[in-house]
Amino acid sequence: MNLSTFRRALAKDANAPLHVMLPDGDFVPAHFHVTEIGRVHKEFVDCGGTRRESTACVVQVWVAADTDHRLTAGKLAKIVELAAPILKDDDLPVEIEYEAGTISQYPLGGMEVTPAGLLLMLGSKHTDCLAPDRCGIPVLASASPTAQPKGSCGTSGCC
Repeated sequence: MNLSTFRRALAKDANAPLHVMLPDGDFVPAHFHVTEIGRVHKEFVDCGGTRRESTACVVQVWVAADTDHRLTAGKLAKIVELAAPILKDDDLPVEIEYEAGTISQYPLGGMEVTPAGLLLMLGSKHTDCLAPDRCGIPVLASASPTAQPKGSCGTSGCC
């Protein structure tokens, strides 16, 4: 989900309490705080030697001991508005950063209005080879017994 869609959904249901559902169906405790909203830009070289970059709006959520705390969609919309000069681009994908043992970033997969409030549904991120043609990784069109599993490197030595 991009930032403009996220902002519209927050503004549309401003009084709705927020709920965050992790990819496994568990929920971030309802008393979470939003501690940061930022523009995160990453420049890197893939295993095939191609320079790449990615940019996202990252919303960090944190759980404290104040179990009576609740964040509404409108309050989060105001925080996002304060971050607008930093974010610069409404087309940025939105990711939620959350720590439950380890810090993880989840793409915001969707939002849904429910009787309990506004549900933020998080997706999963995965690693992948960005240069399969240069690394000798075959495209798995079918379950071929000679095809390498996705993510394994060929004989080119690129990774």
